[in-house]
Amino acid sequence: MNINNILRHIVSYVLVIGIALLIKFFVFSPIKVNGTSMEPNLKDGDIMIMNEIGYYLNGVNRFDIVVVNTNDEKIIKRIIGLPGEKVEYKDNKLYINDKEIVENFKHGETNDFSLLELGIETIPQNHYFVVGDNRGNSKDSRSIGVINKDRIVGKANLIIFPFDRIYSVK
Repeated sequence: MNINNILRHIVSYVLVIGIALLIKFFVFSPIKVNGTSMEPNLKDGDIMIMNEIGYYLNGVNRFDIVVVNTNDEKIIKRIIGLPGEKVEYKDNKLYINDKEIVENFKHGETNDFSLLELGIETIPQNHYFVVGDNRGNSKDSRSIGVINKDRIVGKANLIIFPFDRIYSVK
């Protein structure tokens, strides 16, 4: 092999490693579920893939699972309310703008709640209402308030570990 072939191989390996690192740091990152606030859908210790680019390109929709950067840690929650909406739970049923919305995923029983308990009537612009699926044991918007969109760092819907639980979460 001559020096040009060796340099070409080195450059190609450096490019592959560089692209892999860019993807890891700016597109997909692993995130660990800490605690039981998202049970029964996510378990303590599950490892998920967080999609950062998809969030920035497509935003979030109701019922997306997102990673929120709080002052202390990154938490995983589900989007329930969008900017401009009135959110209320009555008799374990979700109401958005006074219309019942069916939650098509497993979740714990939700105590009655209204945004008025947070001192607001509707979710402000650029803010979201998030809750954990384990409604009786979740630090979420019902206690910490609505979340500014700048604190949402990505979507997470794919469990990659443990291997017997690999699947896409809805």
